[in-house]
Amino acid sequence: MSKIHINKDQIEQLEKQKRVHLINSLGGFKSVALVGTSDKKGNENLAIFSSFFHIGANPPLIGMIFRPSPPERDTLHNIFETGFYTINHINEAICKQAHQTSARYDEGVSEFDATNLKSEYKNDFFAPFVVESNIQLGVEFKEKMDISINSTTMIIGEIIQIYIPENCLLDDGFIDIEKANTITCSGLDSYHKTIQLDRLSYAKPDKEITSLL
Repeated sequence: MSKIHINKDQIEQLEKQKRVHLINSLGGFKSVALVGTSDKKGNENLAIFSSFFHIGANPPLIGMIFRPSPPERDTLHNIFETGFYTINHINEAICKQAHQTSARYDEGVSEFDATNLKSEYKNDFFAPFVVESNIQLGVEFKEKMDISINSTTMIIGEIIQIYIPENCLLDDGFIDIEKANTITCSGLDSYHKTIQLDRLSYAKPDKEITSLL
């Protein structure tokens, strides 16, 4: 397969939107989910993010990146104000509604209402979950890190509540996210279903890799 070479100068000279699409696509497939928050007055917010990453299992930490502010980010404001948020996997049935939450609605407009997605509160957790999401995480804010090179902000949270369909949780703790119909994304606007190729044994220098399926 022939390749195109694009150097640093050519990247910088690209039209803004083309450069954004190019660079956002280079990272490959990403986790994408809906983040649910509420302020102390009960005003709900829902926003799509594709900047999640695993940080550690003990304690169970998950990170996400916020783009520079302004404009004001209601999700970030609510997380700082209340200390809680939810991460809700997106499935094929709600893909378009989830994408619509990226629109910049006026202050006071709930994306739940604007996209006809339903919020729910469970087990005294402060932030709203998305009813239509099959895998839901309740997260408590733990740490903020400012990234000076591009004025973004990294948020680290601890997963303190988990909701998973019973038939998607395997005996060894592995979650079959395909069975839950979780989708992935690439770039800013491309959504994908996945096909599992294999699940492999723990790699050791003196042991052959075997399939766990």
